[in-house]
Amino acid sequence: MDRAIAAGARGIQIFTNVNGRPLDEPEFFPVFERATRTHGVPIWMHPARPGSRPDYVGEQKSKYEIWQVLGWPFETSIAMARMVFSAFFEKLPDLRIITHHCGGMIPYFSGRAETLWAQLGSRTADENYEDVLKSMAKKPIEYFRMFYGDTVLGGSASALRCGLDFFGADRVVFASDCPFDPEGGPMFIREGIRSVEDLKLSEADKRKIYFGNAVKLLGIKTENRKPAKKKK
Repeated sequence: MDRAIAAGARGIQIFTNVNGRPLDEPEFFPVFERATRTHGVPIWMHPARPGSRPDYVGEQKSKYEIWQVLGWPFETSIAMARMVFSAFFEKLPDLRIITHHCGGMIPYFSGRAETLWAQLGSRTADENYEDVLKSMAKKPIEYFRMFYGDTVLGGSASALRCGLDFFGADRVVFASDCPFDPEGGPMFIREGIRSVEDLKLSEADKRKIYFGNAVKLLGIKTENRKPAKKKK
């Protein structure tokens, strides 16, 4: 990682698990710590769930590509939850993680997440999760809002609206997912732009989503050029 960043990288990519192991295992924490404290770069998190992981216990593999269409947002949501309850943001307040697919399931199920996790421990007899809640400086749902989300939602304006309502315009960045669409690239870019425009956002919020937030996250320096003078 150090070599990549030294070579000019402005961020790193991780997956939602490491060969099936959760990201909140102590062995992996130094990666997040070094990216945040030493290099100050954001981390883009992409879901990883293979087709070999079945939808039901009695089956051998996932069917109908459910592993990707529904499994990937689920994987993202799981990784986010493990980070929240493992106190990632308590240990690393400046941690910046951009979640693919605008936070997976979390924005849509934010009401459920807020109310049920406020009762963490009430449904578990073999572990004392109440101590976890007591140790948290904020409500669990507030930590989920500390993630960032990208706009890759297949062009759904209503899904993007949900993500923006949850994260806020300051924490959503435009992404293309190119070339993984039925047209080999242009469709998701075109439909992503349409989804943003369909929401009738303010010009200020659109600038944040299209490039402003990414510029800040990636530490890109921009030049304030003065407009050219008109010739007399």
